[in-house]
Amino acid sequence: MNRNPEELRTLVEGYLAELAFTPELGGLEQALRYPLAAGGKRVRPVLSLAVAEAAGAVAEHCLPAAAAVELVHTFSLVHDDLPAMDDDAERRGRPSAHIAFGDATALLAGDALLAEAFRLALSYPAPMVGRELAQATLGMIGGQFRDVTGDTADLAALHRLKTGALFSAAVGVALWVAEVPEGEQPAWRAFGDELGLLFQAIDDVLDGDGYAAAVGVDEARRLADDAAARAHARLEAIPADTGVLTEIVASLAARTA
Repeated sequence: MNRNPEELRTLVEGYLAELAFTPELGGLEQALRYPLAAGGKRVRPVLSLAVAEAAGAVAEHCLPAAAAVELVHTFSLVHDDLPAMDDDAERRGRPSAHIAFGDATALLAGDALLAEAFRLALSYPAPMVGRELAQATLGMIGGQFRDVTGDTADLAALHRLKTGALFSAAVGVALWVAEVPEGEQPAWRAFGDELGLLFQAIDDVLDGDGYAAAVGVDEARRLADDAAARAHARLEAIPADTGVLTEIVASLAARTA
C-alpha cells in the first residue's frame, strides 16, 4: 500500500537530517543545515515520493532525487531573502540565513545547496534526473529574474517558471527514478504542470499579492480551484493508484498557511 503524505514527509525529514554534505565545505555546513531545518511542509519532495510510489517504484530509491528538489528550493529561498533580492529578515518565524550568518556566508550556503542538489541528482546511473533538475532550476531562475526586474505583465508565464518549474520537476525526477517510459510520461507531466499554478494562486490569496493583487482574491481563488480540478482530472486519466496524489492536491487547494 502506498504511504500517506505524512509518512512520506517523515521519510524526507529523516533523510535530510542524516544527509552527509561534502567535507570540503567545513564550517559552512552549519549555514546549509540552518535553512533546511527551518521546517516547511516539504511539499515538493513528498510529491516526488508519492509519484514514485504511484508509478511502481520504492519511495526510498527516490529519496536522493526528492531531496535534490528540496535543496534547490531551499537554495532559492536563501538567495531570495538576501538584501539584493527580496531583503527579508525573517523566514518561517526565525531570522533568515543572511541575518543569522551574514550576507557572504548565506550566499555561499545557497551556492553549496545548489551544488549538493546536483550531487544527489547525479547519483543515479542515468543522467535524466540531473537533466530534469537542471532545466527546472534554470526555469526557476528565469522566473525570478522576471520578478526582480519588474517584468510582471504576464503573471502566468512568470509563475510557470518561478514556481511551476520546480513542481513539474518534482514529478519528472520521480518518473525517471521509477523508469516510466518517456512515451508514458505526458499524463503524469500534465498533472505536475497544474500544481505550480495551484500552489502559487493559493499563496497569493493568503498573501494578498501576485494574482490576488492583479485580478482580485475571488478570481485568484477561482484560478486555484480550476487548477485543482484539472489536476484531479489528469490523475483520473493515469492507470495507477493515484489516491495519495489526489490527497496532496486536495491539501494544496485547502491550504490556509
